[in-house]
Amino acid sequence: FDVDPLRGESTATDRKTRSADRCLDHARQRLVRNGFTEDQITGQTVVSRASITTAIHHAAVQGAYDALLVGRRGIGKMGEMFFGSVSAWLINNCHDPPLWIIDGEVASRRFLLAVHCVAQSLMAADHLGFMVRHVPDCEILLYHSASLFGSGDTSPLSEFEHQWGQEWCRQHLDPDDHLFGAHTRILVESGVEPERIRRLPTARDLYVSHDLIRQARKHRCGTIVIGRRGRDFARGMLGGVSDRTMLQAQNLAVWLIG
Repeated sequence: FDVDPLRGESTATDRKTRSADRCLDHARQRLVRNGFTEDQITGQTVVSRASITTAIHHAAVQGAYDALLVGRRGIGKMGEMFFGSVSAWLINNCHDPPLWIIDGEVASRRFLLAVHCVAQSLMAADHLGFMVRHVPDCEILLYHSASLFGSGDTSPLSEFEHQWGQEWCRQHLDPDDHLFGAHTRILVESGVEPERIRRLPTARDLYVSHDLIRQARKHRCGTIVIGRRGRDFARGMLGGVSDRTMLQAQNLAVWLIG
């Protein structure tokens, strides 16, 4: 028991803060070893009375960051039920900054971009192009996976026009080809060279999420990039494509945009 009335935090809180500072220092050293400069890195330890997940989400939104990156333990759905999961909570509640979930070791600089006829998919292409435009040795594979049941959802034209304008949409939207041309155009406009973009043949599967994982492994991709609908979009009993992809991803990174 701490009986010092002038003390701001308890001994236990001080101990946790020092431990967190050591973790930040190790992370900073690792980033420097992998090519970052010291002036590119900032660190902050925050003592919060809110939950860890709420504090992380609040910091990401308030900081207006390009992305929120979280490592996942991979304890599975049953583990989340009993122990909770920071990454699982963020997947369900964090729709403002793009969310990068890292599972295990990811070494490949090849990206699998899920192509669909929804505005969020083009937003994912825009985010990916912005992040990798200055990374010359990465490659982007465009892939459309269709469910065996149904033709999939398509965003109304107004959603595309709100984001990119009527003239751009008139020239580049190609819904009859699953928007492959529109995705390519956005990547090129972001600064990605056309030779770094490749289209894979379209396929069908019972579960789109399973097919995305299979194609990522087949083509040695380290990251799957998915544009997802908002919180209010009906996902059904088994969840959406992004939810199921996250549950199955091992030794992969999954970027969720939207």
